[in-house]
Amino acid sequence: MSDSLTGPGTARPQDAAAPEPGTARIPTLWLGLMAGPLSFGIAGPALVLDDIAWDLSTSVSTVTWGVTAFGWGIAVGTPLMAGLLRHRGARAALGASGLLVLLGALLVLTVPLLPAVIIGCALQALGTAGLTSIAMSLTDSARSMGFVTASLAVVGSTSPLVGSLVNDALNWQATLALPAISLIGLLVVIRRVPTRPTSTAAFDGLGAVLLTAVVTALVFVPHYPAVAGVVSVLTIAALVWHLRRRPQGFVPAVVVRSPVFLISSVLALLLAVANFGMMFAVADALSDHTSWSSGRIGAAMVWPMLLGGALSWAVVSLSAKVGRQPVIIVLVALSAAGVVLASVSTVAVLLLLAQALASIAAASGQGVFAVHSTKAVPDEERPAAIGLFNLCYLLGAAFGPAIVSLM
Repeated sequence: MSDSLTGPGTARPQDAAAPEPGTARIPTLWLGLMAGPLSFGIAGPALVLDDIAWDLSTSVSTVTWGVTAFGWGIAVGTPLMAGLLRHRGARAALGASGLLVLLGALLVLTVPLLPAVIIGCALQALGTAGLTSIAMSLTDSARSMGFVTASLAVVGSTSPLVGSLVNDALNWQATLALPAISLIGLLVVIRRVPTRPTSTAAFDGLGAVLLTAVVTALVFVPHYPAVAGVVSVLTIAALVWHLRRRPQGFVPAVVVRSPVFLISSVLALLLAVANFGMMFAVADALSDHTSWSSGRIGAAMVWPMLLGGALSWAVVSLSAKVGRQPVIIVLVALSAAGVVLASVSTVAVLLLLAQALASIAAASGQGVFAVHSTKAVPDEERPAAIGLFNLCYLLGAAFGPAIVSLM
């Protein structure tokens, strides 16, 4: 890493992830395989909702609650599993996350009833959120972090197509169970991780409950803005009050008071809002200004998102060689250029180019700013920083489409 990305008292990623004696270095490929399948739960069902609704004798809007449950699960599970990692160690956190994924997958595969589908999606989300956060905390360089975040973007860009193919070959239940592929990576990683916790402080149960309440309220803001907005303000106020009483609790004060962490998290949120909002805006624009079918639009949008995910690995790796400010300027400029281009253009090629720019910025920003945010906190708080950072990025993914729909 460049010295411009570090500061006094902060640790390099490789220091934070230093293995215990007797534990082996974890190949980045397995970390990516453990993290990437989370994206199947977000976008995989996109093209099979009609089939699910038909089989369950209900409406598509009702079935969409399964997707909402997955979104809630990854938002809540990200900080909760990061807390488990801090207090019980990586092996215990991986075991709990893997068990949740397995139970959720078995539920959606064996019980074709709407309540079971919703619960199964939520369980898989809780588990894969933990696997993703743990994978990111186990990275030992910017290049490794870039590979993990690129795997999320690449899988996400192909998820609707893969989900549709699995539905055609097997059934929609298998499509909903695709996040369980992460268990393959888990089986390799769990044998190589350290067992010691990174924090010896007593578990802060009230802090965990308050953060879960905040996240739940924020996730439902796009659906019930008035009620969820008021609840969000109240729960955030309660969490801030608790943070002052217990600065070393579930949400460590040293993390949320770090200017570098806050700036990195806010930037990641904004880039995610732009990228995921653009996915819907560009699809609508292509539908309005071309004669393409929905299938052709979906296929055409794979390449800009896939390109963004693939290039992000290189961007994150190169970011270690330059200062923080140039990277921020470039990524924000790419995202802004994409938004402006999509706003003023009606040509298909330019709309797809706009999506590619936003995708490169968001996928790269998740990796680059994750490195920045975790380097700004003490080693023992790295899992908490990863969890809270990913929470901000995922909230951006939830808010982006909602903002576009309101506009």
